[in-house]
Amino acid sequence: MKRHMGKLGTCSSLMVVAAGLMAAPAIAQPATLPALFPQPVSVALGRGTITLGRSVVLVAAPGTDPETTALVRGILSEAGVETITTARSLPSSFDRPHILLGTAGTALVRDALARTRTTADGNAEGYTIAALASGTGGLITLAGHDADGLFHAAQTFRQLAGRTTIPALTIQDHPAMPIRGTIEGFYGKPWTMADRTKHLDFLATVKANTYVYSPKDDPYARDRWREAYPAATLSALGTLAATARRNHVNFVYAISPGPSVCFSDPADAQALQRKFDALRGIGVHSFYVALDDIEYTKWNCEADKAKFGPSGAEAAGIAQAQLLNTVQVSLLARDPQSRPLIMVPTEYYDAKETPYKAALRKHLDPRVVVQWTGTDVVPPAISVPDAKQATKAFGRKTLLWDNYPVNDFAQTTGRLLMAPYARREAGLAGELSGILSNPMNQEAPSRVAVTGVVAFAWNDKGYDAQRTWHASARDLAGGDPRATAALLTFFDTQHMAPTFGSQPWQEQAPKLKAVLDRVREALADGDATARHQALTDLTRTADEIANAPDIIRSGTVDPAFAEQSRPWLDAMAIWGRALQLTAAGLAAADAGSPAATRYFADAKRLAAEAAAVQSIPGATRFDGPIKVADGVLDRFIADAPTLIAIDTASNR
Repeated sequence: MKRHMGKLGTCSSLMVVAAGLMAAPAIAQPATLPALFPQPVSVALGRGTITLGRSVVLVAAPGTDPETTALVRGILSEAGVETITTARSLPSSFDRPHILLGTAGTALVRDALARTRTTADGNAEGYTIAALASGTGGLITLAGHDADGLFHAAQTFRQLAGRTTIPALTIQDHPAMPIRGTIEGFYGKPWTMADRTKHLDFLATVKANTYVYSPKDDPYARDRWREAYPAATLSALGTLAATARRNHVNFVYAISPGPSVCFSDPADAQALQRKFDALRGIGVHSFYVALDDIEYTKWNCEADKAKFGPSGAEAAGIAQAQLLNTVQVSLLARDPQSRPLIMVPTEYYDAKETPYKAALRKHLDPRVVVQWTGTDVVPPAISVPDAKQATKAFGRKTLLWDNYPVNDFAQTTGRLLMAPYARREAGLAGELSGILSNPMNQEAPSRVAVTGVVAFAWNDKGYDAQRTWHASARDLAGGDPRATAALLTFFDTQHMAPTFGSQPWQEQAPKLKAVLDRVREALADGDATARHQALTDLTRTADEIANAPDIIRSGTVDPAFAEQSRPWLDAMAIWGRALQLTAAGLAAADAGSPAATRYFADAKRLAAEAAAVQSIPGATRFDGPIKVADGVLDRFIADAPTLIAIDTASNR
């Protein structure tokens, strides 16, 4: 290699400067505020950071749940810690990271919190995390107000441990609503036991505490509710209840006797009690009676007419209250520690004063929890005044049954509902006892919206819909940035959230629509530079849509998500290719090339193929053609040939 001797002096000077920079001590990176979901009540940064490294000392205070200890061990291993040494006490100084976990009442935890000048969160399910950096080590204290709070602390630590370094900080946190989770209450094919197991594991990660088993198509919970479960099914439910306990999730069993129950017949009340006794025998201690979607203007038996008089809304409210009160008393007699009975009324969909609600308010045991779906079956928004009205109507704070992202009604045919959880007003925690999301027939795709529902229920005043939505994508993608971006592109094509009316409460594909609108505007304005930039952006967007399905299926995203979304991903890939051809057609037309005609024709053919993709037979209540950014993508592809005049002169 030939040297340029004239520049040697300059090069030597640069080398000296570079050597000096390399020899200088490294500048410590400042501690930065971590992104945590659900958003904690309070996070305060301290000074310094802690690197977990290869060796950590784990100290579990007396009485710590062994499964929570095992969870923390697993988190440390995933973070790359190779050696986990156990100890029973804390040293005076720390030569490596020490992790202490326990409830706030233990001496070890009190001492550790005192070292960091931190007080324990005193709320049910609350927790405190205090991270103190010290030399080459440090102390991270996970202190739960109770066993549930300690488990939630471990879930927050899981997020912290995913960072390169853990900042010195103090987190004090507790839920705003006492009940948070999901109710498997949809029509159509129920989840499998494997789906439910994965869902319970997922609920733990987002600090949910409730899962209600209430599939409408379980015959032993509705049409044949008086009959005992087959032994194998009962055993599987017992295994599921054990999984819920391990995840600090309350497993609630729901029964739907309304279509055939005789309210005044003691035998039916006894049948309910027998069913609950059988479930109690496999470890279930929370129960629910569903009286939704039934006809309450006629009796199922003559005995009810004789006891309660002519059928009608008020008489139904009185009869239902009597049965539910009997069940509530029975539950406490059999299990003094049992949680309050939950019910969903026949009028569950508004807060208007009616004879039925008045009867429930007057006669129903105040301990019974009442569910309410908001201002409609699928409400476009829920405000604090709405919830106050429900409290007044039912005589107690209600438990919101939010029909999102459920896709079992006709307006959702061909759709996954994956928009952010939004339009629920901050402050609802003051008027609700909690929120349960009714998810989709597709368990894994449901996690996108459920993450938002639970985050809102945990901290409604600190909830950010968009940031939580992005966090759900990162979690499904296993933290992979490319897969996260692909998922967000997919979510945008499934953004539409319909109601029972003509207007959706979430619009379709807002990100894609903004891109396509800019293209229309640039073409309409006639500026060559703007047209070129808009068409470049369109090509990039088309590539993102076309490539997203393969990225999602590449292995970093949960395989269950990819499988349950299969026809939507199939259709999306074809729509993406159609948009690529459309972009090529517009670019050709802009350049005056007659090839635009062929590009547009091929795009139209692919659009028809994409629109014909069908849902998986039987997977959702209503089968039908798959919808992908409908009303946005299809309209643009159809309109594109009219946006620029095509030069066909060379074809003449």
